Amino acid sequence: MGPAHPDRRTVVLGALAVALTACSRRGHPPYPELVLATGPPGAVFREIGGALADELHAALPETAITVLATSASAENLRLLDDERAHLAISSLDAATSDARDVTAIARLYDSYMHLIVREDSEITAFGDLAGSRVSFGAAGSGTEYTMLRLSEQAGLDVDDVRLDQAASARALGKGDIDAMFSLTGIPTPAITDLLRRHPLRCIPLDRQADRLADAYPSAYYPATIPATAYPGLPPCPTLSVPNVLLARRDVPADVVRTITDTVFTQADAIAARRPEAAQINVRTGIATGPIPLHPGAAAWYRDQKV
Repeated sequence: MGPAHPDRRTVVLGALAVALTACSRRGHPPYPELVLATGPPGAVFREIGGALADELHAALPETAITVLATSASAENLRLLDDERAHLAISSLDAATSDARDVTAIARLYDSYMHLIVREDSEITAFGDLAGSRVSFGAAGSGTEYTMLRLSEQAGLDVDDVRLDQAASARALGKGDIDAMFSLTGIPTPAITDLLRRHPLRCIPLDRQADRLADAYPSAYYPATIPATAYPGLPPCPTLSVPNVLLARRDVPADVVRTITDTVFTQADAIAARRPEAAQINVRTGIATGPIPLHPGAAAWYRDQKV
């Protein structure tokens, strides 16, 4: 299985099994390769995915774990559909669109929509964005997906551009854009790094959160970015979206069972690299909304009597 794009760098952990009839340490035939679609530079998807891949390498030592850097949710779903990825991280709203034929392993953590401007900006409220140059995130990202829904709901009229989180932060810092939206875990590296160089403000999105939660009650929830997320920024009301780890249906049940076990038993190790992973727990992990559990994941949850 090749990467999504020939020029996209991948990280390969482990090696292909020499003999597919050999047994792994877990007692089942080894699976030769797992491709995990994650996210772009500066994004939590990418860092959570990398940390998870390290743990899977230990749990499935005879399987090559390939981590794909992508633009995030929408592209990740296409990679699953096109059979170019076995596993993917996605926001729940994008994953439930168009009745996609995907299965869930676990709900991981929630992302928060950030609307960030420089401190000297004249933008103080969502309505002030009219006519501004604004990043809606990378093309194919969960940020873009949610912003297109929000724009339709709110009638937002802006000059919207498509930049990933790291590029959005650089453009905002240089004044090339007036504001950036970013649907991500907290704290997100791109915004934390930008805040070290430029004073910033977070614009409240409480009314927009209520609007989306009313329209799509299973995907959006009113939330608050806490003051502890970013030094110097006060609490900021916004909306949150759950993120889920997905799998193709054709990944063997015993492999997915091992992946599910790894997600929960190694959550502390993953959280040591990305604090968002501290949200991972069995009780919320099974709550994948309308997306059905993969049979291997369902078997693992049954064993835990969840």
